[in-house]
Amino acid sequence: MSALAQTKISTLDLAPIRDDGGPAQALSNSLALAQHVERLGYSRFWVAEHHNMDGIASSATAVLLGYLAANTSSIRLGSGGVMLPNHAPLVIAEQFGTLATLYPGRIDLGLGRAPGADQFTAQALRRERSGSADDFPEDVAELQRYLGPRTPDQRVIAMPGSGTQVPIWLLGSSLFSAQLAGERGLPYAFASHFAPRMMHEAIRVYRNHFKPSAVLDQPYVMLGVPLVAADSDEQANYLVTSAYQRILALIRGQSLVQRPPVQSMDGLWLPHEKEAVGSFFGMAVVGGPEKVRARLEVLLEQTGADELIFTCDLYEFADRLRAFEILAQLR
Repeated sequence: MSALAQTKISTLDLAPIRDDGGPAQALSNSLALAQHVERLGYSRFWVAEHHNMDGIASSATAVLLGYLAANTSSIRLGSGGVMLPNHAPLVIAEQFGTLATLYPGRIDLGLGRAPGADQFTAQALRRERSGSADDFPEDVAELQRYLGPRTPDQRVIAMPGSGTQVPIWLLGSSLFSAQLAGERGLPYAFASHFAPRMMHEAIRVYRNHFKPSAVLDQPYVMLGVPLVAADSDEQANYLVTSAYQRILALIRGQSLVQRPPVQSMDGLWLPHEKEAVGSFFGMAVVGGPEKVRARLEVLLEQTGADELIFTCDLYEFADRLRAFEILAQLR
């Protein structure tokens, strides 16, 4: 049996908004995609917290997860992730404790250390709170206490939340969260879908620092992978230009709404921009079925990852559905 067939596969959705659509369509598509990958046997469907971005509709992550959970039946749902510096840990414990109470055994809580927004947006989110990335280890510990068993001397409880033991994942694109996840004995997801440069080093740091815990007796690594699977290499190379245009817009500080694919990116980007987009998509798997399979088998051989979570930023929703279908058929 191939490594891919033995590896869990999951989906990370950003609820993308098209240039001719709006957030209602994006959120409806997110649910349709969750139902689609659930039928295909995917393990998880996570959504990511982003703010002040006109092309992403998943800002109210816990609210969106409630919508998804109410309309699916078995797939695990979670945050990939909640940006903890933006929130009081008690609020997150109550939100995800409520989700876990309503949908027991199906909710994951992935936590990011970065604010995930510019300084003006971060200030608007936090107001007078002094939260920062430097508080992350303490905030994680506080959150774990709220979700764990209530203690006799506990003065503040999360209700719902207390005793739910919602599984916590640490997410990261650097070595900080890798080391913290290892020391706390938590599962670790590396953001190689947009920042692949330190992937191998982060995996090494996580595994080297891992200490067994009440939730995990050995390291568990999940990697983010951009997916553009199509029925042929040529079709995939055409479809991926939508994703290229979106990252180019991010680099330039322009609108992030999805744009249709183009026959060629020549003339749309400068050489240094092409290089920057290429770096962002260094882990991208682009091609027909056999090329996708070969690329993923090499990735799993090189990393020993326990799970892969895929983003798929294609313009036509039907092409996104087809990409996840092709991937499922390769296993």
